[in-house]
Amino acid sequence: MTSIESTAFAGLEKEKRLLNATFKGPTGKPGYFGFRGDFALEFQQQLADEARPPEFKLEQILSVAKEGAGKIEILVGYLHDFAYFDAFKKVVLPLLAPEGTYFIFVNNIDLLAKYTVEVDGVTFTILPCDESTVWKEVNDFCGLDKNDYKKLDAGGKLQFVLDKLVEAKETFETLSLSDALSRAEPVKNRNENRPV
Repeated sequence: MTSIESTAFAGLEKEKRLLNATFKGPTGKPGYFGFRGDFALEFQQQLADEARPPEFKLEQILSVAKEGAGKIEILVGYLHDFAYFDAFKKVVLPLLAPEGTYFIFVNNIDLLAKYTVEVDGVTFTILPCDESTVWKEVNDFCGLDKNDYKKLDAGGKLQFVLDKLVEAKETFETLSLSDALSRAEPVKNRNENRPV
């Protein structure tokens, strides 16, 4: 059985960066390990042994890594502020491969914006995400609904949806990272317009 220690998630686990896991385990595809949850990108300063939540995170992650590969093969996540991409680069970029599939949904870009950005040989698809969840956005992007995978377990669903995402991958307007970041808008309050 594939264990986290034999995958690219091992270092993140050791640094206590894997948070709020709704799934963490083998996906059912031989040699693959999946993670759904958050990656801590920037920790708050801690005093003594108190536990504080991270300053900010890559959230709602859907990801899989192959045993022994040393890289995360497919990664999808949500950044509440595009400016967090700098911290993402430091923490996560070394774990990504040029041939991988990577989607980042961002709160503060135009709702019609769709970019392809290359950073150090790794290609990212950058898409807006406002009221929805990453899981729903990915399903919509792939043209899936839950009947397509309802008989699968949590790991199987994750692998199925991410495999479909690789097939559905598109290229959008190509921008440099600095150009894409310069188009960021003010961060929207996530709790605005929410019923109390």
